[in-house]
Amino acid sequence: MDATKTLDIVALRSAPQVISALSEILVETVAHGGSVSFMHPLAPDVASAFWTKSLAAADAGGRVVLGALIDGELVGTVTLHLDCPPNQPHRGEIAKMMTRVSQRGRGVARTLMLEAERIARERGRTLLTLDTAVEEGAGPFYEKLGFTRAGIIPDYALKPYGGLCGTIIYWKRIGAL
Repeated sequence: MDATKTLDIVALRSAPQVISALSEILVETVAHGGSVSFMHPLAPDVASAFWTKSLAAADAGGRVVLGALIDGELVGTVTLHLDCPPNQPHRGEIAKMMTRVSQRGRGVARTLMLEAERIARERGRTLLTLDTAVEEGAGPFYEKLGFTRAGIIPDYALKPYGGLCGTIIYWKRIGAL
């Protein structure tokens, strides 16, 4: 990232311009093969409907949708799910980690993850879980952040362009029990 640019991480709230920016990132991620629950081609209205629902859940307190902004432009996002079953009040789940293709390798995802962990600890969570695709997934990235590989589920989901892909399940302790 250019030293003159400022990276800010903020909790996103539902607004038309936020939904539009998140939808653009989701469509771009899927178009570049990102395994984030959608198939290519992803229609913008489908992406918009997803983010409308996700941000409504964030507004209700069931999750936190973080945005990475560089000079006011949304360049990345990650979701921290907090709405776990009653027997798992100590756990959070990381989902929908996405960075604009033009911003990858510049620390955006790492900064998003560190803020998600900070918020999870602040909300009393001591364990984080996540999953990522076996093929072209972010496994090495999560391992560098201290996540432990629990195992692989084969043929877990379809890749955005078709064909089955396994998923790797990860966990990380972020506080005392």
